[in-house]
Amino acid sequence: MNVQRAKEISEKGEQMYVTFEGTQVLIQHVDEESETARIYSKENVEDERDVPVLALKE
Repeated sequence: MNVQRAKEISEKGEQMYVTFEGTQVLIQHVDEESETARIYSKENVEDERDVPVLALKE
């Protein structure tokens, strides 16, 4: 996924799941400068982490 698309998804008012390493996640925030996204899984909302945007799949 590219940074612009990740940003669009994160800014939508509705929850849109994407996948990271086969797990459905929500994008909380996108850092355009570092090209990373702050994500969390729907199973464990407290497990937040920063991952490369390129590792996300729609």
